[in-house]
Amino acid sequence: MKILVLNGSPKEKSDTMVLTNAFLRGINKSGNHEITVLNIIEKKIAPCRGCFGCWKVKNKHCLIDDDQNQILDLYPEMDLIIWSFPLYCYGMPSHIKAVLDRTIPLTQMTMEIVDGITRHVPMVDFSKIHTVVISGCGFPNYEHNFEGLSRQCDLCFGNLTKIFVPETPLLNISEAKPVADQKIAAFESAGEEYAEKLCLAPETIESLQSLMISKEEYIRNIG
Repeated sequence: MKILVLNGSPKEKSDTMVLTNAFLRGINKSGNHEITVLNIIEKKIAPCRGCFGCWKVKNKHCLIDDDQNQILDLYPEMDLIIWSFPLYCYGMPSHIKAVLDRTIPLTQMTMEIVDGITRHVPMVDFSKIHTVVISGCGFPNYEHNFEGLSRQCDLCFGNLTKIFVPETPLLNISEAKPVADQKIAAFESAGEEYAEKLCLAPETIESLQSLMISKEEYIRNIG
């Protein structure tokens, strides 16, 4: 399986990537998978200009000559793409949102209706690409924080598994190591499950998204 990881954290020491790396260890326990990790903050990727030049040329490339075209070349070749990033203002950080915005060259201006949703006709077979979104946040609860991102992911990605994790700052606090290690181990186990089934059971996702400590304790010590 060919796997592309788009790391959207701006930090060298990323809470979310701690979980993503554990997930990858589980997926690649056999050592048979080809994994490419791109740190988006290190790439030169400008915002989309909305020029629609890509729809005129139709070569699956953006007219802006920067690192996004490398991603556009990799994208259709992948079996699995993992989007890993911290929650920013209830959505994606701007630098990785630019990556998503600029996948437009992989579609055409022509539209179609699929399952009641109007979309642009793809130029690649997205049905063969599985997507995992892993996002962590510093809030001590899932509710009221990930709803907007969740809906956006539903509309943008197919074959989708979403994992949204509260309290991720605990992963880099030494005093929280006992509960952090449990969460990391759970992600590694989930990676093994995903490698076998290309999906996760609802109870697995619920466990991954569960709090490491109570909301009250977290607010008292972190907030």
